[in-house]
Formats: sequence, C-alpha cells, structure tokens
Amino acid sequence: ENGGQYTHAAIWTVIAKVLMGDGDDAFRLLRMLNPLTHAQNLPRYEVEPYVIVADIYSHPQHVGRGGWTWYTGSASWYYRGGVEYILGLRRQGNYLTVQPCIPSDWPGFEITYRHGKSVYHISVENKHGATCGVASVEVDGAPSPDGRIPLVDDSQQHEVRVVMAPQQVETALPAVR
Repeated sequence: ENGGQYTHAAIWTVIAKVLMGDGDDAFRLLRMLNPLTHAQNLPRYEVEPYVIVADIYSHPQHVGRGGWTWYTGSASWYYRGGVEYILGLRRQGNYLTVQPCIPSDWPGFEITYRHGKSVYHISVENKHGATCGVASVEVDGAPSPDGRIPLVDDSQQHEVRVVMAPQQVETALPAVR
C-alpha cells in the first residue's frame, strides 16, 4: 500500500533515476517533492509547508491539497534520496563513501560530517559538468585507492576531496536497466 498510495513511490523514482545515472532528472524530481515547492500556493496546499506529506490530492475539488502530514515514512525516504543518493554520502561500517549523482550544472558541493569528536570536511568538485562518477578521492591529502573514507574518532579535523569524473562513468552503485 505505501509504495502505491503514498509519496514513497515518487521518492523511489528519484532513487531509480540516480541508479540510472540521471542526476539532472533525479534532482528535478526531488525538488518537485519538496514541501516548500507546494507551499508557494499555501491556500491550496492547506498543510504545514515544512512537512513531507503522504498524499497530494488530485480529486477535482481538492487538487493540490496535501494530506497525512506528520504520519508518513516518506520524510525518511526523502532524506535518504537527497543525502544517500543525490549527494551520495553513505556510511558503511567504519567508512564513508561519496558517490554523488548530481545535476550537471552543479560545480560541486561541501558536506561537514561528524564522527564522534572528529569532523570531516568533504569537498566534491565537478569541473566538467558530470552527473555521476568519481575520478578520485583524497583523505587528508593522500589518495584513497578504493574511494573509501576511514572514520576515526581522533578529535581531529579531516579534509576529504572528491573529484568527479570528466565524463560519465559507471558508478559504484548497481545499474538498473
């Protein structure tokens, strides 16, 4: 029921676009689902403009009205779609990986990630307008051959540089075809 009725399925479409390597369309869809987009017409939307809704009604008497706020698990899927799939930030045990799938017009982005008392400053560079694919990862100036970022709780600040590939390449994520 959740996959067919609620906003879950729309967010899963964002994730599917990422898995296909289409960062432009994935981000366009993610923005479309953002409650702030719907809140621009608040009298019609009629719900809190800062909450992911389970439904947006299409019945002629209620077109555009949001429903089931504060109830849906769609908010957590939206967060995962943005952070884990678009930005590509994933924790796997004692490692982070960054495999972004972003719009081609993004020159990059930065993330600050805390692990215990340590702070990781992650800079992603996209000089060639790629949507996905990582050319290199450096941790504290040293190359990471496997692209993983080791997490250590050493109360230090760590610098991570991720450079996106100059052309489209296969990502570490499984392709859906």
